[in-house]
Amino acid sequence: MSDAIEINNVTKSFGNFVAVNDLSLRVPRNTIYGFIGPNGSGKTTTLRMIMRIYAPDSGHLKVLGEEIFQAYSDKISYLPEERGLYKNMKVKELIRFFARLKNVRNCDADIESWLDRMGLLDWQNKRVDTLSKGMSQKVQFISAVIAKPELLILDEPFSGLDPTNRTVMQDAILSLRKAGTTVIFSTHDMSVAEKMCDFIFMIHKGRKVLDGTLQQIQDTYGLDTLKVQLEGESPNLYGLSGVEKITDFGNAQELRLARNTDTQAILGELMRRGRVRHFEITKPSLQDIFVRIATPESENASP
Repeated sequence: MSDAIEINNVTKSFGNFVAVNDLSLRVPRNTIYGFIGPNGSGKTTTLRMIMRIYAPDSGHLKVLGEEIFQAYSDKISYLPEERGLYKNMKVKELIRFFARLKNVRNCDADIESWLDRMGLLDWQNKRVDTLSKGMSQKVQFISAVIAKPELLILDEPFSGLDPTNRTVMQDAILSLRKAGTTVIFSTHDMSVAEKMCDFIFMIHKGRKVLDGTLQQIQDTYGLDTLKVQLEGESPNLYGLSGVEKITDFGNAQELRLARNTDTQAILGELMRRGRVRHFEITKPSLQDIFVRIATPESENASP
């Protein structure tokens, strides 16, 4: 069976601006594939080409084994970052409407099941304009999945959700993958991408800069990070030999190390400066890798 997405040397420009530049990517079926990148990097343009809203200027793109371009497909569902619902419609009526757009009939039992799962069963006969932002987002998610798509594309699905609703949404996405749906979602939350995604793809200035599992990506950088925690409100971490950058999280700090740095010497120096509560040699987080690639001073650097 072919991959869910096959992108070969695709380029897309808008006037003189190259939004996506010679991109090649494979998304296996039945996986969760995370798309990350700074604002304006080409993520949304790539998603819209996958959705066949845009056609590439050059290259080839197959979705679920097909290369024919059209504005929609009954096998594909899309939750855009820009939320939009018909506010005068009632919740159940709205979801039923979106199901019919995908040629799905007699789905009331599935609608009620999803509403129950999302904690919205008591709101099924309420107008959309009476819902909170989080509720509206969950309704739009149900509208995207009610047709049981083979490919589900989610653009910033967790934006604006409180921790409880975020957990509900995460569980729903994982259950869809388990049932056979291929899920692509873009996010600026690196911790979500780390925990949920089978593969992670990063685009920067229109070009692919990362693609693989979290472990594969982290292995590229190696054990070059120290996570430390010292007692006291303002621990003195500056001037340590071999430390290229310090990221302060308040109660803990991350130190980026130069190659061949003696970590035991750093530990000894930290112990002379204060009481060390935590000292861990680790691979960089996805957040740190993202920042290294996306910040201007890192553009000419290599891992």
